[in-house]
Amino acid sequence: MFRRHLACLKGDTIKAILLVDLAVGVVGVSYGSLAMSWGFPLWVPLALSTLVLAGASEFMFLGIIVSGGNPLAAAVAGLLVNARHIPFGVAVRNLVGKRAIGLLGCHVMNDESVVFGMSQPTPEQRKAAYWLCGCGVAILWPLGVLLGSGVGKLLPSPETIGLDAVFPAILVALVIPAFKHRTTLIRAMSGAALSLAAVPFTPAGVPVLLSLLGLFARKK
Repeated sequence: MFRRHLACLKGDTIKAILLVDLAVGVVGVSYGSLAMSWGFPLWVPLALSTLVLAGASEFMFLGIIVSGGNPLAAAVAGLLVNARHIPFGVAVRNLVGKRAIGLLGCHVMNDESVVFGMSQPTPEQRKAAYWLCGCGVAILWPLGVLLGSGVGKLLPSPETIGLDAVFPAILVALVIPAFKHRTTLIRAMSGAALSLAAVPFTPAGVPVLLSLLGLFARKK
């Protein structure tokens, strides 16, 4: 049945989705190794990666605690970072499914599944891409954490291997073709400039949200 639903997707689209999912798993290795080196028990990053399934907020949550922050404040910061899921939910409301399956559909909603889902030309392809990407992330992210937990015990400073740079690099490579459209380029650059300008003055996570203001930029 699953193969029948995927038949509507082009081979290049499936390949791109699988590569991004694999990159998510690689970042999961970095996340798991960092969590171990910071002294967290395995169940903490594993539970977060399974139940929360939002990499940026998970990194922030553990990072704030490790730096001496209050767990409640860390949770609030994570929720702030994930505020983007509110418009995401509106955008993909026709892709997540209904009733019980809709709960799973909402759980696998993330940046990657939304991007691939919304970028397809037909409703059938949008739904197939959304679910393929979302389920891939839901599987490979926790698996990456498990693998990374072993790496973290072997490396004294696992962040030096730079695995966390793989995922952003792949995302940048995927969005570069969209910069051919002048409006998209202007909005992306405006959001990036706002985010960078806010870094010295705002808490972690807020610059990312401020970058959304770039969507209001228009070409002259």
